Amino acid sequence: MGRQVFKLPDVGEGTTEAEITKWHVKVGDAIAEDAPLVDIATDKAVVEIPSPFTGVIVSIHGKEGDSVPVGTELVVYEAGAVADPAGAGAVATVASKPDAMVAAAAAAAPSAPSAPPLATATDSAGPSTEKPFASPAVRRRARELGLQLQDMRGTGPGGRIMHDDLDSASAEVVSGGGTARPGQGAGKVPIRAAGGEEVEEIKVIGIRRKIAEQMQAAKRRIPHFSYVEEVDMTALQSLRSHLNEKHAGSRPRLSLLPFVVRALSRALPEHAGLNARYDDDNGILRRYRSVHAGIATQTPGGLIVPVLRNAQALGLWDCATEIARLADKARTGKIAREDLGGSTITITSLGPMGGVAFTPIINYPEVAILGINKLIERPVVVQGRIEVRTLMNLSSSFDHRVVDGWDAAAFIQAIRQLLEQPAMLFIDEVAGPSS
Repeated sequence: MGRQVFKLPDVGEGTTEAEITKWHVKVGDAIAEDAPLVDIATDKAVVEIPSPFTGVIVSIHGKEGDSVPVGTELVVYEAGAVADPAGAGAVATVASKPDAMVAAAAAAAPSAPSAPPLATATDSAGPSTEKPFASPAVRRRARELGLQLQDMRGTGPGGRIMHDDLDSASAEVVSGGGTARPGQGAGKVPIRAAGGEEVEEIKVIGIRRKIAEQMQAAKRRIPHFSYVEEVDMTALQSLRSHLNEKHAGSRPRLSLLPFVVRALSRALPEHAGLNARYDDDNGILRRYRSVHAGIATQTPGGLIVPVLRNAQALGLWDCATEIARLADKARTGKIAREDLGGSTITITSLGPMGGVAFTPIINYPEVAILGINKLIERPVVVQGRIEVRTLMNLSSSFDHRVVDGWDAAAFIQAIRQLLEQPAMLFIDEVAGPSS
């Protein structure tokens, strides 16, 4: 039996640090090799790191929400040990063969994450190894509040920690003077402030924090301007309904997105400055021939932008299939790193809640983003007659440092014409009349 140290590995793509988003274990837990150990977030995705060893967790370094460099010591194991059934934090040697060790470790592991333990002889992070004097109800409430009883002085008989002491400690946290620590896996900490008012503190970590940082960088560095245009989608909606009905059950159902992607791919060759990324640190605009379309996708963890690569080469149903695959992987948390990053222009849609218009934020360092609003039926005048037509707004934003208003308007008008005359999406134009 001996101690093993696990350090944050290099998860690829030049990552130098990562954020701890969730611990699956706590000090004193037994864990089997390859069992979930910790979730970390990079700029691209959240990655679940499995345990490289079988043993008992002796110490954990880093809290949820901390950013740590690659190579940082994260976990120390007592290899070949299982937790003491008495729960005192001691370890017992497994004298049998490795298979039995794995089984014993798996049996000792809890079925669900629990709150972090109070300080024990194996937890060097706590200021004291003495067991705080408090009732089970007070201990339970302290865990819910994310408070460490070891850091508190009780006002009850014999130094007993009372509910009033928890209220005082919570009030200090709200005012910035406390040292509350959320439980493992908890992002929400209910706080009872002075006067009885409850305040919920939610630490912004993981994908949500990466989104916040990306949005902040985009708004700080890019002078946005927006352009909104109304598009008559009546003909395209008729075509889409016909194709879905004709191929029901044999091909993927077509949403609007594959048509918009196709229109985007058809329009960009004549507007190459929009299919680009701007390296503002070095003053270089990089234009791309291939269309790598970012598809903004809402997930339980926040907005993720998987990339539809080489969109210009995809047929309509191939595009629909790939969009569905990326969206499903993103929403289930199984998106691969190679499906993220490297987009050259992004499409975002609010779906049925698309509203009349909105101002999308550019996916830095791109220079344009195309926003799709909801479809609505409205009476309009067509060649002197009033007709009910299906209309949709395109709400787009551009980087005014490298895109002029005229160029942005011309680009959106090209997309509008393609969507209003959907046959043009599938017809290769002739360069010119024959001599």
